Amino acid sequence: MDESRRERKKRQTRRLLAETAIRLFGEQGYERTTVAQIASAADVATKTFFNHFPSKEDVLFADTRQRNTIPLAVIADRRPGESIADLLTRMYDEMLADYHTEGVGGRDQALMETYTQLIMTVPALQARALHMVFDLQREIAAALLKAYPDELDPISAAAVVGSLVGATQAAALASLELGQPEEQFWKSMRCGLEIGLRGLHEA
Repeated sequence: MDESRRERKKRQTRRLLAETAIRLFGEQGYERTTVAQIASAADVATKTFFNHFPSKEDVLFADTRQRNTIPLAVIADRRPGESIADLLTRMYDEMLADYHTEGVGGRDQALMETYTQLIMTVPALQARALHMVFDLQREIAAALLKAYPDELDPISAAAVVGSLVGATQAAALASLELGQPEEQFWKSMRCGLEIGLRGLHEA
């Protein structure tokens, strides 16, 4: 088996474990679900679970580290003359494309809703998610400041990233609370992006 096939198999196993875990968490609760139950439901050994994830909590953030490299790579590859807003829009689009093709639950609206509910209601997961978002925001702001030294300072770089992240997250949560279908959910996210970057009258 060559390296690409090995890596593909690893990704498939990680996704299987993550999606199985989310379903079990939704059915019987996060606290009541054990690693052994997740492994059994995914038809793998418990040892296999720990080969991929250090803990039960980590399974819900299966894609995060890999996905967080995308915005930094996009910023580093800034195109000549590309505005801050256009660059951040491209960054968002590339992250979204990766989510749809590689992300856990990317094609399953019910699974995505369960995941979101878990992150919003389980204190340990909520804290972990917020910590990771704040870390990423700081990294993106630093990268933007480096890419646009004549247009941004540390305060404005932090503000533009906070505006983008806050607007898209708020739009996504509102869409889920309204029970909007998947197509409308992504439109709502896009609306949040446009308002966050360009203001209400440009959305």
